[in-house]
Amino acid sequence: MELLIGYHIKRLRLKHGLTQREMAEHLRVSAQAVSKWEAGLNYPDITLLRPIADLLGVTLDELFERKGADR
Repeated sequence: MELLIGYHIKRLRLKHGLTQREMAEHLRVSAQAVSKWEAGLNYPDITLLRPIADLLGVTLDELFERKGADR
């Protein structure tokens, strides 16, 4: 299974009208960190998964869906 959390973070962030900088400020990380997650170059720290899901209004399971399982 290919892990596409960055794909889902970007899709959901855009759906909520947030910029990478705004999301980063909410999570107290750099905008570069958010950019790297979305590009698939890095993954969020495990301690950020719940705050990311809460900010984006989804469950943790939704962050880990396979590509193509979009709703």
